[in-house]
Order: sequence, then structure tokens, then C-alpha cells
Amino acid sequence: MVECSPQLDLIFASLAHPIRRDILRRGEREEMSVSELALPYGLSIAAISKHIQILEKAGLITKRRRGKQQFVCLSGMAFRQASTYLKHYENLWNGRLNLLEQFLAKF
Repeated sequence: MVECSPQLDLIFASLAHPIRRDILRRGEREEMSVSELALPYGLSIAAISKHIQILEKAGLITKRRRGKQQFVCLSGMAFRQASTYLKHYENLWNGRLNLLEQFLAKF
């Protein structure tokens, strides 16, 4: 059985918002500054910073400061944790579907 945790709750809650998912998608290619991330959304730096703060709390990204700018990059640990959780259910359902297929093949 897969363990649920408060951290896993944070991961999935942070992935529930389309802007945060898009920030992750855009950040997968390269490290980006907060101001670069804010450009396409028409949101204030403060609003984007709030989204980034949620992603950081979930462990999906890390921030580092270079001079006056903050840069964001993806962090793999939380993605692995979410993937492990989802893989458990993928295996469970694949097993059930295989049993159903075997059952139906008898008819």
C-alpha cells in the first residue's frame, strides 16, 4: 500500500492550478527568473511569486538568488514522490484490467 502524507497533499494541491502547471512546464527547459515567468500571464510579480511559493512549499521547485533576481528551477524529489504514488494505482488498475481481459477471453 502507498502511504499518503501531508507533503503529497501539498504536491497534488499545487498541481491543481493551471498557472502552476504551466510554470512547471515552462521551467522544465531551463532555470528562469520570477520576472521571466510572470511575462505571459499578465499577472503581477506578487501574484506569480505566490504561485511560486506554493510550488516551492510542495517541493516541486527551488529558488535561488543571483544578485537582485530570484531564479526558479525544478526539483525532482517531489515529482518522484507523486510518481510513486500514481504508479501504485496504475499497477493496481492494470492488474484489474488484465484479470477482466482474461475473464472475458473465456467467453
